[in-house]
Amino acid sequence: MKKRLPWVLGLIACITASTALAERKYDSGANDTEIKIGQTMPYSGPVSAYGTIGKSEVAYFEKINAEGGINGRKIKLISLDDGFSPPRTIEQVRKLVEQEEVLLLFQNLGTASNTAIQKYVNAKKVPHLFLATGATKWGDPTHFPWTMGWQPAYQTEAKIYAKYILETKPNAKIGVLYENDDFGKDYLKGFKDGLGDKAAKMIVAEQSYEVTDATVDSQIIALKGSGADTFFNSANVKAAAQAIRKTYDIGWRPLHILAAVSASVAAVLTPAGLDKSVGLVSVGYLKDPTDSQWENDLAVKEWLAWMKKYYPDGSVADVFNVYGYSAAQTLVQVLKQCGDDLTRENVMRQAANIKDLELPMLLPGIRINTSPTDYFPIEQMQLQRFDGTRWVRFGEVLGK
Repeated sequence: MKKRLPWVLGLIACITASTALAERKYDSGANDTEIKIGQTMPYSGPVSAYGTIGKSEVAYFEKINAEGGINGRKIKLISLDDGFSPPRTIEQVRKLVEQEEVLLLFQNLGTASNTAIQKYVNAKKVPHLFLATGATKWGDPTHFPWTMGWQPAYQTEAKIYAKYILETKPNAKIGVLYENDDFGKDYLKGFKDGLGDKAAKMIVAEQSYEVTDATVDSQIIALKGSGADTFFNSANVKAAAQAIRKTYDIGWRPLHILAAVSASVAAVLTPAGLDKSVGLVSVGYLKDPTDSQWENDLAVKEWLAWMKKYYPDGSVADVFNVYGYSAAQTLVQVLKQCGDDLTRENVMRQAANIKDLELPMLLPGIRINTSPTDYFPIEQMQLQRFDGTRWVRFGEVLGK
C-alpha cells in the first residue's frame, strides 16, 4: 500500500487540477490571461469633446493591468471612433463583435448610436454595458436583457429640474432647447412629466436643433422672443456652449438650467465663457476635482495621481474624466464578481446584481445598485449652481 501512495496522491492532484480548470468558463474574448472588451466613442465629429471619456477609460484599465489585472487577467479595451454617426457605429460594432470577438461592449457613447446597435447586440447576446447615455430605454430588461445604462436617466434628471422650478418659480414661463432625436426628446418628456398638468401653460416655447447644425443662435433668439424667463438647455456639449454664450450676449437673463451631460467646466462652460455661465443650475453625482471642498479628499488625491501618471494629456478640470474613471471602476467590480466564469451570460448576471457599490468619486450618499428588474445603476443626484469658478451643490441628494 505504501508503494501505491505516491501514485494515488498524483492521481488526486491531477483530478483536482482538472476540476479547477473545468471551473473556468469562457466565451469569445476571454481566456486565462486576457479579457477583451470593445467600445465606440466620438473621437471626431460634432461632440468630440466626449472622446476624453474613452481615453480616460483606456487609461484606467492601464492602471488595473499594471497592478496585475482582474483575477490575473489583463483588460484589453478596443476603443474605436464612430464620429457620432449611427451608420458608422453599426460598422464599428460589427467589427468588434464579429472580427475582434470581444467578450462585451462597454460605454458606447450616444443615444442614437446605441439605438442603432441595440437590436443587433441583443440578438447576438453580447453584453451591452454601462452605456454613456442616460436614455430611459436602456433600463428595459424585459425587451433588451443584454443592454444596461450607467448614468442617471435623462427623464429622472429632467423631473428634478421640473420639481425645482415648481418649488422656486411656480409662475415661470419656460423655453426649452432640445436636440431633435431620442436624446433630446427623452429630456423633454421627463421635463413635461415632471411639470405634470402645468406643462402646457408653463412651457411657452420649444426649439429643437439638429446635431449637425452649425449654431443654435436662431433658436436662442426665438426663445428669448417668446417672453420666457426660464430656460431649460438640454443640449449636447457644442450646442450647449453656444446656447450659454448667445443667451448672455443678447442680454437674456432667464433662470438657466443646464443638462448634466453638458455640465463640464472644461468642455462647455469655459468655451462658453465662465463669466457668462454664472448662475447656471444643473445636477451632479460626481465629485468635481477642481472644487476646493475636496482638496483634502483621499479619493480626489488618488484620482489626481492617476491622471498625472496614466492620462497626463487629460484635463483635471474636465468632469468627463471623472465620469470615465468611475464607469470603468463599475465594470471592474462586475468582472471581479464574475470570477473564473467569464461567459457573457454571467457577465450580465453580475452586472444585474450590484449591491450598494460606493465608488470613490461619486458624491457622498450616492451608491450603485442593480437587480434583474432594475437596470438603472445610478438614480441619485444633487442640484448645483455655477458661481463663475465651480459648481456649488445645494439641497439634498435626490432620486431613488
